[in-house]
Amino acid sequence: MTAYLVNTHEAKSRLSELIREAEQGHDVLIARNGQPVAKIIPWPPARPARQPGAWAGMTRTTADDIGPDDDIEAVFSDSANQPEQ
Repeated sequence: MTAYLVNTHEAKSRLSELIREAEQGHDVLIARNGQPVAKIIPWPPARPARQPGAWAGMTRTTADDIGPDDDIEAVFSDSANQPEQ
């Protein structure tokens, strides 16, 4: 992968070309006074639409996973009633 470092004036003159380079996977850095200040990167591809229920039937739950735990609830209730310090 090639990296391009161009100053701001050159970037203004060659913007379309630099965008094409970024689309091809090259790093394009814009510099001011020799110091990189910006990077041109390609726009990420659109994510596929999420389908509700795509995991239906692919996971399992057991009796241990379902229902409250009386000991845990008691700890939370006690801590909620404690004054802040």
